[in-house]
Amino acid sequence: MVSMTGIYEGSLRTSVKHLKSGNTIVTDAPPDNNGRGEAFSPTDLTCASLNSCMMTLMGILANREGIDLTGLTSEITKIMGADPRKIAEVKIVFTHPSLVATDIQKEKLKRAAMTCPVALSLSDTVVQSITFNF
Repeated sequence: MVSMTGIYEGSLRTSVKHLKSGNTIVTDAPPDNNGRGEAFSPTDLTCASLNSCMMTLMGILANREGIDLTGLTSEITKIMGADPRKIAEVKIVFTHPSLVATDIQKEKLKRAAMTCPVALSLSDTVVQSITFNF
């Protein structure tokens, strides 16, 4: 069953529509790859997907464990490789300075993040440098 549709709008811009919700994501090629950089690039979305997937899996675990994960923040850094042009590394720093959880629960949260479907789907050649500040 089709869940999304996409269209090339020209000038290195695309849009993808999520059929169930009607939400749309627009991408532009980055300036260093002949684009305008006026929206997320496709590789930005890959890194954002990794971040969101990790947060979602931590949220599922937090709900099950009775942990309030509200306020968890992240900083995402994408590092591109040149030959071939591809994502070489994704750095994500998760921070929640006032997280109320046991050390065991914190380890479970970290494990949940590291085993999210996007993390497991990325090539082994994409370095995932993940830091947890909680």
